[in-house]
Amino acid sequence: MNYWLMKSEPDVFSYDDLVEKGKAEWDGVRNHAAQLHMKAMRKGDLSIFYHSNIGVEAVGIMQIVEEAAPDSTDDTGKWIAVHVGPKEKFEKPVTLKTMKADPALANMAMIRQSRLSVSPLTEAEFKHIVALSKA
Repeated sequence: MNYWLMKSEPDVFSYDDLVEKGKAEWDGVRNHAAQLHMKAMRKGDLSIFYHSNIGVEAVGIMQIVEEAAPDSTDDTGKWIAVHVGPKEKFEKPVTLKTMKADPALANMAMIRQSRLSVSPLTEAEFKHIVALSKA
């Protein structure tokens, strides 16, 4: 199993929106590095759902329910999307400030490349963020 962190602006698409839909296409990603990560995703992989710009915090866990396929919002056929489903909303969101201050997360891809909307996590990083949400 692989672990990921995927960002969305909550005023565009939030974790609560995902819960309401039950399943959604993670579309509109137009960064080559993020696209490579999405191509590597496998059904059953887990991802931290991170609210960017507003809130700036990890808010829950989602699961990859369908692997890479053409992005329905792309007319060029160049970009892919995955489908995700909700797994668990965090009891307590984990803020970016908390993650940046935590030595256990110092090497996390999102901390090193903050503009990347889809990034890998190690299993240890994933479990640590989940533990922080329960503290």
